[in-house]
Amino acid sequence: MNDREGPIRVVIADDQPLLRHSLAAVVNAGHDLTVAGEAGTGDEAVRLSAELRPDVVLMDIRMPGTDGITATRRIMADAGIGSVKVIALTMFGLDEYVRAALHAGASGFLLKDCHPRELLDAIRRTHHGESPFSPKVLSRIVEAYIAQPTGARPASLSLLTERETEVLTLVGHGLSNDEIAARLTISIKTVKTHIGSLLSKLRARDRAHLVIAAYDGGLVRPAR
Repeated sequence: MNDREGPIRVVIADDQPLLRHSLAAVVNAGHDLTVAGEAGTGDEAVRLSAELRPDVVLMDIRMPGTDGITATRRIMADAGIGSVKVIALTMFGLDEYVRAALHAGASGFLLKDCHPRELLDAIRRTHHGESPFSPKVLSRIVEAYIAQPTGARPASLSLLTERETEVLTLVGHGLSNDEIAARLTISIKTVKTHIGSLLSKLRARDRAHLVIAAYDGGLVRPAR
């Protein structure tokens, strides 16, 4: 998380001016958010990320020339940019886009038809180290992961304490850190400690993989 004081600074990258400006209006409507810059191409997104050092980049996946996945990869590879995080945006929930965005280093993945409140919440959660995904996208990630051979699955949930299992279950249901803290009547700091322990014990790369572990371990059942 960036410790800089002030609003969460966002760069919006989308090749469609109307949609880009619409996203900017939504972001600026958040009392704790501000648009630091707008990019119409992947190259511009990379340049603005280096120049402005935003907290979060909203990155359209499909752009002409340098696409959003390539731009995300370049941003994540630039150690000088610091703690910038990327949320991938697309009209399409296709599995190949989701996988490519995650492999490029995106922290979250949203569909462009999401509600403005969901977008603002995703920006805040990403800034605070979480990994937001549209429910449709997350269900596809889970389905694809569960379909993999057993050897690719996480370590046994038997390694977890009772409290860690409770936290993992709530993560699997998509609850934020604040919601988990309220549900279990514990502090945010304690939630973050449990999340860190879960990542380590389950050899999970990020929060998305913790959700997968919750499904894979039978703590959460896929919606029918």
